[in-house]
Amino acid sequence: MIVVVAGVAGSGKTTVGRQLAARLGWAFADGDTFHPAANVAKMRAGLPLADADRQPWLAAMTSWMDDVLASGQSAVLACSALKRSYRDELLDGRPQAVLVFLDITQSVCHARLVGRTGHFFLEPLMASQFQALEPPDPAETRVHDLPVGDDESPGQVVTEIITELSLQSAK
Repeated sequence: MIVVVAGVAGSGKTTVGRQLAARLGWAFADGDTFHPAANVAKMRAGLPLADADRQPWLAAMTSWMDDVLASGQSAVLACSALKRSYRDELLDGRPQAVLVFLDITQSVCHARLVGRTGHFFLEPLMASQFQALEPPDPAETRVHDLPVGDDESPGQVVTEIITELSLQSAK
């Protein structure tokens, strides 16, 4: 099984994804590591990515997912998956994959990104995330929309995901 933890930058997907993988005893991958160097350079320069920029990134992640599933392993992948077409690409043909979308407000996102250091995606790009965002639709049956409050700890969010998906914690 693969659980994709998705959301806008600053939603906590990497932190939650790492903790979820640790609690489950599964492998973890951060979608940021699948970006080609040109994408990272573009974002460092404060330029939002276009759909064409995201295609090699999506292809790399789906290839990784296929390798994990073919090996019989389970894993957690953290990535933005802002648009339905991206979520469809990640999930289609992979019945063992589900997606949890961490739904945060723009004000919580702003507060988190303003203080962020050491990452190529900074607060000035936040607006582009919300402009590109296509919130999950109830018709997306393998996408779980999880509203996350600004006072919830990552551990609480992980517990909610484990409960929502009826997963078995390794710890």
